[in-house]
Amino acid sequence: MKSITTILLVLFIQTFTTMASAKTERQKYRVVYSEKGYEIRFYPSATLATVYTSAKSYRELSGTGFRRLAGYIFGGNESGQKIAMTAPVHMDIQDRGSTMSFVMPSAYEMDNLPSPNDGGVVLETTEDEYVAVLKFRGYASDRDIKSYSEKLATMLEAKGIKYTGNFRYLGYNPPYQFIGRRNEIIVKVDWAETVED
Repeated sequence: MKSITTILLVLFIQTFTTMASAKTERQKYRVVYSEKGYEIRFYPSATLATVYTSAKSYRELSGTGFRRLAGYIFGGNESGQKIAMTAPVHMDIQDRGSTMSFVMPSAYEMDNLPSPNDGGVVLETTEDEYVAVLKFRGYASDRDIKSYSEKLATMLEAKGIKYTGNFRYLGYNPPYQFIGRRNEIIVKVDWAETVED
């Protein structure tokens, strides 16, 4: 009987977590092209809180980077203000150093965000960009990120779509959410929209 109760409790928590994740504000984008296995999106400019670190792996970056950014939005700023969590979390993982970024809620811009107490948290604004996106499920790992980045590169090259810069990782779910996990690999692409797009 205890095991049935435990299973029901876990299912309830996962259902609640999945529903809560669905209500989290997500970064705005527009799909401009879809192909089997990937899509091209337009992302308008957004305001981010970013940490720059010497981390060289997903595992290393996800712990320390997340704690510092969470500190900022949970009140570690000049006004002690709490800022809602959004999705996705952006990660650019490279051997020469990595970044993790939280997208600020759409109600905020640079002029109404409180300054971070942590000098290593940088507030910045991105430029508009077109990116190619490949989705995958489950828990991400360094191996997954490398493998799916290579897969996306191969598909883009096969279609003659030029990409530039680093392949980046987007994570949408808290670590305690087991069901319905969403991950994405993105890379900037040269794209000109036409009337058909």
